[in-house]
Amino acid sequence: MRVFPLAMLLLVLATANGAYAAERTVVIATAPVAGVYYPAGGALCRVVNAGQAQHGLRCLVESTEGSKDNLRRLRAGDVDLALVQSDWQYYAGQGGDDAVDGDAGRTLRAVASLHAQPFTLLARPESGIGSIGDLAGKRVNLGPDGSVQRMAGEALVEALGWSKPDFAAITGLDAQQQVDALCTGEIDAFLISISHPNSLISAATDRCQARLIPIQGEAVDLLLASWPFYAKAEIAAGLYRANPDPVPTFGLRATLVTSRETPDDTVYWIARSLFERLDAVRLQHPALAQLSPQDMLSHGNTLVLHEGALRYYRERGWK
Repeated sequence: MRVFPLAMLLLVLATANGAYAAERTVVIATAPVAGVYYPAGGALCRVVNAGQAQHGLRCLVESTEGSKDNLRRLRAGDVDLALVQSDWQYYAGQGGDDAVDGDAGRTLRAVASLHAQPFTLLARPESGIGSIGDLAGKRVNLGPDGSVQRMAGEALVEALGWSKPDFAAITGLDAQQQVDALCTGEIDAFLISISHPNSLISAATDRCQARLIPIQGEAVDLLLASWPFYAKAEIAAGLYRANPDPVPTFGLRATLVTSRETPDDTVYWIARSLFERLDAVRLQHPALAQLSPQDMLSHGNTLVLHEGALRYYRERGWK
């Protein structure tokens, strides 16, 4: 049996203990398991954990109730990073929501944005709707009162210069009800913010050959100019039956945020892992397939960038 000198043994133990001490667990708050945020967080953790020997970070995903819950957990220090819808990021940074007060809002920092959540307008083929301008005089579902779907729909209606009397009806059906209503002819169209591909949209296109309608024009340009948490988006071609072409639209983004108290080195390695292994991230979920560095840095990030992320982006010449 080989015998180590005492000094060498102490060096080995010190090195091992130092490596152990340097290891840090990072928790990312996401959303319910059934949505896209949870697998998106999992994709990020996989690429971080792939480089654990280099940086000592161990990444874990936590299922939550979504953006508002995530902001609360981040404020309380229960998690290190959080996936947050871009409008929630904006309002939290302004101190304008009840999940994060003004002081806490000023401590939030952006890292990057992830997948798009495009506003999706789906219409019955018999409805005669080919653009948002054709919605006048139609029966349109904008979702339940107080929902993101409803708020976005009302903002679009206002930007178009319309009001409720311009429609045959505006309904408040939830996500599942609206597919039945569309395919049975109770409504002509519905508008929803959703990641793609999505089983809800597939159900409507498979069942009644519903059509994805472009959402573009001066009204959309006005919304984009007025609200920085919106960004242009495109629903890829061929994702759904009877919809062979790409569809231009706009919408929200899933964004990755943290606190200014999170160590710079931690956020640096999170950002570096994400972008240096972006090809692997794209393969983890269909909603992530179109991620691009340009969009991830420019779309939906209304907070100040965390110093650790900024350090990496400067190394790449992006900032």
